[in-house]
Amino acid sequence: MKITKIDMIYPQVGALIEGEQVPCIWVQVHTDEGITGLGETYPLGEAERGVIRGRFASTLIGQNPLEIERLWQEMFNQIRWHGWAGAELRAISAIDIALWDIYGKVTGQPIYQLLGGKSRDRVRTYNTCYDHRYDFNNVENNGAGKLAKELLDSGIQAMKVWPFDGVGNKNRGQFITNADIEIGLKPVQQIREAVGDDIEIALEFHGLWNVPSAIKIAHALEPYNVMWLEEMIPQDNMKAYATLADNVLQPLCISERLMTRYQFRELIELGIPQFIMPDICWCGGITEARKIAVLADTYYLPIAPHNCGGPVLHVASIHLTTHLINLFILESVRRHYLVHYDNLVTGLAPVEEGHLIPPKGPGLGIELKPQVLDAPGIEIETIGE
Repeated sequence: MKITKIDMIYPQVGALIEGEQVPCIWVQVHTDEGITGLGETYPLGEAERGVIRGRFASTLIGQNPLEIERLWQEMFNQIRWHGWAGAELRAISAIDIALWDIYGKVTGQPIYQLLGGKSRDRVRTYNTCYDHRYDFNNVENNGAGKLAKELLDSGIQAMKVWPFDGVGNKNRGQFITNADIEIGLKPVQQIREAVGDDIEIALEFHGLWNVPSAIKIAHALEPYNVMWLEEMIPQDNMKAYATLADNVLQPLCISERLMTRYQFRELIELGIPQFIMPDICWCGGITEARKIAVLADTYYLPIAPHNCGGPVLHVASIHLTTHLINLFILESVRRHYLVHYDNLVTGLAPVEEGHLIPPKGPGLGIELKPQVLDAPGIEIETIGE
């Protein structure tokens, strides 16, 4: 079996599919036996497409797609000499997922089985809450409390919000006043008032803050028994993160913006996080995410993958976390899997009581719907025969 061509399926800026902005690029890897694999990355499709076109396509075409480990290393070796943590790793991630999809189709097995089988039948999920129906800045409408009740009614027992981002952007993360603290705390208070401790609360900070401001915010959140504090400061300085870890009580979760086991190594060895959060579409694909998880497990740390992209990331994350022994919880967005993904792909499994189920079928178990490829604003570039 040989790779014959690669399709890059790119929704142009402003392209809509069934009313949903699509922020990702899909990759289809074709073989001479008629089997194709589907991959994905995001959010800068033009950049990742350029890497595939300019670097990886010539390396891949004519190769055996089942030699996933070797092809991963060959792609990585092509980019590591000039700095690789960006579009290059996102491009590798998309191709790697597609190769695993091919492997599953050739063997007739789902990806989780090829990884070593199930550690669980279904994957516990939390909801990332950026639904436009809820305005967390308008504290008078109790949007956070209403959403917490909705989530509990659907079986979801954890949620993530980022009520400090507004002031973080306004002040460029350099300071926060006591009045700002009170505004940021309001949605957290509303959740606790609405449902008590029945739902866990994760706080996302998008790396906006300096160390003293992050410590001040963390101290203010201590009464609310939060699940974790995520990316309070930028992920570029691990010693600064160690200072933060020494001065806060809550668990730290870090970081979807780190790529490969090499970047996660220092973070883990310094004992900074309690939760490790790789993104399969950014960190190096299924191949590398599994290695990151094993590294974390060596230090008895759980994995909580980032999953806020498109349908391929969503399904690949379910396969990986169905397999991983050290899973804590998997991120998801209800609006994505209940509405938008069904407009894009076939084969999605239903959600059961706050848990995600791997699709049936070999490989990923999903395919892009034909109408997606014909939708206005979709550009398809093919390299190869």
